[in-house]
Amino acid sequence: MCNLYRMSKSAAEIGSLFEVQAVGGTNFGAEVYPGYSGLVIADGPAQTMVWGFPLSLKWKSGQPPKPKPVNNAREDKLGSSFWKPSFERRRCLIPVSAWAEAEGNKGEMTPTWYSVAGQDVFMVAGIWRPTEEWGNAYSMVMVGNCNPDYAP
Repeated sequence: MCNLYRMSKSAAEIGSLFEVQAVGGTNFGAEVYPGYSGLVIADGPAQTMVWGFPLSLKWKSGQPPKPKPVNNAREDKLGSSFWKPSFERRRCLIPVSAWAEAEGNKGEMTPTWYSVAGQDVFMVAGIWRPTEEWGNAYSMVMVGNCNPDYAP
């Protein structure tokens, strides 16, 4: 599953390309990691949100845990209570230039980059929700049986 992707276009370029408004103040890196801001098209405009729904696990120390970003929603899990409200009510599109899959032996893995031939940008299905921890957050929707050409 994707844990790193690139977005080589600005919010204004994405807005122009997909005929949507780009919300002012959109700031995101060229490489997007879970827990960082990325660009999405949701409810009309292109805007930034945090990649990953926050998941707080209980720690044995009794200290409040730092939420972990859950950045990929598998299509066979979209009916679970964690994903279902967003899947039913808050879908979005995520513009992507390329994504990375880790390849190699454990402890020696390196990213292998994939993209769509002849396309500067393509869209990935996503869902989003408002969160107390990070504001609006999004997650990519992934399928279990992907194209064999893109399997890690």
